[in-house]
Amino acid sequence: MKTTATRRPATAAGAAANKAGRAKTGASVAAKKTTTKTSAAKPAKAARPGPGPRADLGAPIDSFFTKRTGPLRQILDQLRALIDAELPEAASSIKWGMPFYTLAGKPVCALAAFKAHVNLILAGPDGTFADPDGLLEGDGKTGRHLKLRTPEQIPRSAVRGWLRTAATLARATA
Repeated sequence: MKTTATRRPATAAGAAANKAGRAKTGASVAAKKTTTKTSAAKPAKAARPGPGPRADLGAPIDSFFTKRTGPLRQILDQLRALIDAELPEAASSIKWGMPFYTLAGKPVCALAAFKAHVNLILAGPDGTFADPDGLLEGDGKTGRHLKLRTPEQIPRSAVRGWLRTAATLARATA
C-alpha cells in the first residue's frame, strides 16, 4: 500500500477522499483482526530435532591421534608431548571433533588436523601471546593459532612459552 502522508491534496475534495480512504482502510484492517477462522486449526508443526551434540563430545583424545598418519601424525604426537610436559595437570577431551586441553574448566589449547597441516590453537584474548617472529595467525579475539605442515617447523621453545602463558591465563580466570 502506498502512503500519501507527505503529499498534500490540491483540492478540498481530494482531502476528503484521502480521509475517507484512510478510514475505509482502517475499518477493513479492524474487521480482519476480529474475523475468526471457521476452518479447523492446523496442528502445530513438530519441532525438528537439531543435530544434537557430537557423538565424540567428551571422549578421550587417543582416537583422534590414531586416525592420523604420516607427517601430520608426527606433528600431532610432538605437540601432544609438549603439551603433556608443560601442562601435566590439564584435562583433555574431544570437543568439536578435536582434542581440547583445559585447566580448572578453562580452555588452554586445542589441536586441529586438516588435510595438509595441523593447527595448535592457543586460547587467550588479543595481545596475550608474545610472537616476535610472527608465527601465530588469526585475529586474536579469542586466541591465535600456529599452522604447521612438517614436524621440523615446530618452534619448541616458543610453543612451551605460549603454553605456559595460556595456562597462566586459564588459572587466573578460573
